[in-house]
This record gives sequence, C-alpha cells and structure tokens, in this order.
Amino acid sequence: MPTPWKRSAEELHKTYIANTEAFYKAAGRGLADELDEFITNCALGLWKGSPAIGEAHVEAANQLYSKGAKPRRWLLWELTEKVCSAGAFLPPLFFWNLTEQDARRGTESSRTFVRMLTNILLYLAAADDEVTAAEADYITDCTDKLSAICDGAGVKKSKSPLNAAEFVTTGEQPFTVKNASATVAGESGQSSGSAAAEEQPKPSLDELMEQLEGLIGLETVKKDVKSLINLIKVRRLREENGLPNAAMSLHMVFMGNPGTGKTTVARLLSGIYAAIGVLSKGQLVEVDRSGLVAGYVGQTALKTQEVIQSALGGVLFIDEAYSLSSGGENDFGREAIETILKAMEDHRSDLIVIVAGYDEPMEGFINSNPGLQSRFNKYLYFPDYTGEQLLAMFKNNCKKGGYTLDEEAEAFAVEYFNDMYESRDENFGNGRDVRNRFEDMISRQANRVAAMENPTRDDLMTVRKADMLPAPEDE
Repeated sequence: MPTPWKRSAEELHKTYIANTEAFYKAAGRGLADELDEFITNCALGLWKGSPAIGEAHVEAANQLYSKGAKPRRWLLWELTEKVCSAGAFLPPLFFWNLTEQDARRGTESSRTFVRMLTNILLYLAAADDEVTAAEADYITDCTDKLSAICDGAGVKKSKSPLNAAEFVTTGEQPFTVKNASATVAGESGQSSGSAAAEEQPKPSLDELMEQLEGLIGLETVKKDVKSLINLIKVRRLREENGLPNAAMSLHMVFMGNPGTGKTTVARLLSGIYAAIGVLSKGQLVEVDRSGLVAGYVGQTALKTQEVIQSALGGVLFIDEAYSLSSGGENDFGREAIETILKAMEDHRSDLIVIVAGYDEPMEGFINSNPGLQSRFNKYLYFPDYTGEQLLAMFKNNCKKGGYTLDEEAEAFAVEYFNDMYESRDENFGNGRDVRNRFEDMISRQANRVAAMENPTRDDLMTVRKADMLPAPEDE
C-alpha cells in the first residue's frame, strides 16, 4: 500500500484539486491565482523545517496549481534557493477581505479556507517521508494566525464536520494531548482536573510516585511500575560505570476492562519517565482507532504520523488497540500499525507506545503482527475493582465534593457496591460506573434540597439513602 509521500505526482495534484475545489465552491474561483501563489509560498516556508530539500519537494511544488491554471516547473536549485529565503508566515490580503465578507453575510468561507490550507500543508509536510517538529510548528502557526483573524472579525464557527470526500482530513483534532503535570480525569474515576492544571510546573518523581501510591487498588500494577523504575535506574548506573546493558523495550501492553485505571497509570508513567530522564517532555497523547485511521488509501499513514509527531518526547497511548487489526487484510488499520512500528524504531530513544484494551482481544492484537510481538514484551494487568474499592472511590468523590453520607446511606452504599461487583458482566465499567453513580446522586440530592424552604449547610452536604437509590431504568 503506497504511503502519501510516495504517491505519484498525479495523485498529489488530485489531492490539491479536491481541497481547493471545495474552497472555491464556498468563495468563488476568482481567487485561484492568488491562492496558488499563496499556498506555494506557504510550502516554501514549511519546508524550511525539512532536513534537506530534495526531488520529493520539487515534485510536490510542481503540483500546486488549480484546475485550469498553468503548472509551475520548479528545478531543484531554484526551489532550494526559494526555501532558504522564505520568510515567516503572513496571512494574505484576500483572506482579510474574506473574513470581512463572512462577518457581514454570516458565511464561513474563511474558516473553510483555514481547514483547507491545514490539510494541504499536512500533506506537503510529509513529502519527504518525515514530518519534523519545525514543520508541525509552522502549520500550527498558520492555523492559529488565520483562526485569530476569523475570531476577531466575528466569523461564525461551523457546527458540522467537513465532507470527507472533499477534504483530505477533517479540521478536528482526532487526539488529545495531556501534560504529565495535569491532574487528568482518568478512566478509573479517581482523579479530575482543569485546563489550568496543565500550566503548573511538572511534578517531581517523588510527587508522581506519591500519586501512584494514592490510587485505590492496583497493587500489582504499582509493584510492576516500581520494579520497572528500579530497572531503569540500575541500567543508568551501569551505563555511567561503563558496563554493558542488554537491549530493553519500554513499550507496554495494558490489559483490563474499562474503568480500571489504565489511562491514569499511563499519564503517571509519562511523567515518571520524564522525571528520570527517559523521555524529554513527558506528555501523554491519548488516541483510538478513529484518531489514526482514515477512509482512503494512503491517508491513514499521514493521519497516524501527525499523531506520532505530537507524542514525540512522551507517551502515545492507544486505547482499544485491537481494533486496528480486526478489520481483515485490506483494512486501513494495518497501515496505522505499520506506521507506528516504524516510528517506534525511528524514535526509540524518545517515544514510548502503550497499547491498551480487553485481555483476550489484546492478546490477539499482539499476535497479529511479528513486529508487535518483538516490540511489546511488558504487560500490566488491571483487575476489576472489588466492592470495597468501588465504595472507597465513591467516598473519595463525596469527600472532594463536600458531601457526607448519613448512616442509612452509608449502609446502602456498602451493599450497593458489593452487589455491583458480584453481579458484574462484560459491560461492567468499574470506575466509570462509580463516577456515573456519584453524578446521579448529586442530581437527586440537589432536587431534594431545592424543594426545602431554608436548607442549612448540613442539608446541602448530607446524602440520604433516597439520594443513593438508582433510577428505575438502571435497576
């Protein structure tokens, strides 16, 4: 299966036409000449972040012309000279005019332009088989500046996704980046936070280990993480003393049901690895199949490469990873797997990949590809939480929220969570179910207190058995 940057010139031109034609439908074809020149200049600025300018860049530049326009014929020396002299990104004059028109008419042609340009630049960044951090920064700078102009002019924001038949990718971010210093709401329901937390300084190793120890349950996982950290420390000491070390892979497989703390532990591990110097940044990039796989031949590799670039220096966490190999030989998920395996080799010194999912499907996933078997040899097993542990999570949420259970509610909660564990089935959500029950309790308690004439502080805090009872449809 051909990768995007290995495509023929004809296919590259088709991609350019598909994107620009979608824009012309919204803004008119009169901007074609200016648009082609502007995007060519953007390509020159983008490629300043490439390791070297080669024939792949020349071939790509020669395809940047709209339908009916005369193609440009670059030579290598000419393109190299232009790339070296390219300046910083500047929004074009026609874009300012476009935003003013959109603001007056209530249209969104300018936002369509931003998405179109982003798609084309992402494609051009991969022309030489590599998307560098500098190229990614350039694309982000372009998007931020143009979007700021739209916001300043008061251009409305689209509420509907782009047509995949017209655009290479959607303008939406298919993955999330979580800083290791943030208190992120993990799948176990054990922690929560806000965007402001991401601005705090990175925690120390001791602080991260304290957070790990503070997690409810997961005793085997905690022990395995500590052993792994000790192993890394010893390897560092051996290296400093001139002693040999056997090859070691830090990529991991997390196996367990939903809500068992896999995302929370992955976040902590990303910070721990950064604190001990294994990773340069320590961010966690969380993604699933939808954030890696596209609907067209060759697009999956580009989409996956974009995610990988955001994860460099940290941990790439792939939830329900088995879905990448469950679609048969012609499924695009296999292209994502091959792209990830290549990145794991190319960036083995500053990228850790953690794949997660149910036990049996994950075993099948690892055995589906010899490359996966060789790179993933560390397994962490996340058991279901017991009734006692589920109750402890619930009480932690109550404490953080300023709620106290009266005696009758406490007795009901003990029985309820024990029964939840004993009667669990394949849809058991562990910590997620605890969080749902807590939120339902808050709603019921609020309805009861709101009906009181003059509720006291104790009334606002107290949870009664009636507030704990599940809705009829949940029974």
